[in-house]
Amino acid sequence: MKGKYWMKNEISTAGNLIKIIEDSRNNALKKVNEELIRMYWKVGEFLSKEAENTAFGDAYIDSVAKEIQDAFPGIKGFNRRGLYRMKKFYETYCNDEFVTTLLTQISWSNHLAIMSKAKTAEERHFYITLCIKESYSARELDRQINSGYYERYMLSKEKLLPEPIKDLKENPFLDSYIIEFLDLPKNFKESYLRKGLIQNMKDFILEVGKDFTFIDEEYRVQVGGEDFRIDLLFFHRGLKCLAAFEFKIGKFKPEYISKMDFYLEALDCQKKENKNPSVGMILCASKDDEVVEHAMSRNMSPMMVAEYKLQLPDKAVLQELINMPLIKE
Repeated sequence: MKGKYWMKNEISTAGNLIKIIEDSRNNALKKVNEELIRMYWKVGEFLSKEAENTAFGDAYIDSVAKEIQDAFPGIKGFNRRGLYRMKKFYETYCNDEFVTTLLTQISWSNHLAIMSKAKTAEERHFYITLCIKESYSARELDRQINSGYYERYMLSKEKLLPEPIKDLKENPFLDSYIIEFLDLPKNFKESYLRKGLIQNMKDFILEVGKDFTFIDEEYRVQVGGEDFRIDLLFFHRGLKCLAAFEFKIGKFKPEYISKMDFYLEALDCQKKENKNPSVGMILCASKDDEVVEHAMSRNMSPMMVAEYKLQLPDKAVLQELINMPLIKE
């Protein structure tokens, strides 16, 4: 009787049942993926060792592929191209202790994208870790790589961070954001930009990071009987605080700092239950880093200024910026 009562309370609604089913399915898929990745690794290891033989080559691979097809009719991924990919997979990571324990945590499609597009071990490490953290689909990862997310992240690490963010292992903010998914006219207003982001919120969350949870647009704060509106308001799960976003269609101006400072103070007074102070992000079409630094030099509020771009960047240019030596004064 007690057991039946427990079950009735544990699974009391259809919502609970759906969650149980979804969790179990996801766990099953993870296990299947883990076994697939281990199998591809073992196949790649075998082929890599076989490559030491003089007879190894396309003809050998074709014969192996045919034998596999004969043994498992209709099996996919074990043609010449697929087998060479497994060999490359093993050879890419066999001596890389950093990722060998992480390899089974992302999909084969994501592995293929990372191996084909990431140029260095550091970039591969970055995207593998990011895939695990953000649970990227193949489409999402492809978009991040094409937008130069790694390069933009590395360039952002050199920027001065507000105090609440300095202690984090990872900076949740970038120095530039790519919003190529917006279909904006040539000359647009700030309201068009905000509305476009609302309509494409899933893509915007992918760009800023999935730790951001959207709360509202034109969020109202009241000070002294007057109403003021914040363009977009989010909650950041890692920082455990509110994050205010303001958008400007032109170049950064110093007066934007005092306005954001006002908003953050209003948010903290209005939302006293928040443990951590609110943070601000001012997104402009362009900025002069020296002007930004001077504007923020005496400001104590946790905020950042970044650029937004409406087109995907040239990754080669970003990579040159990363590799550019620092000029010592």
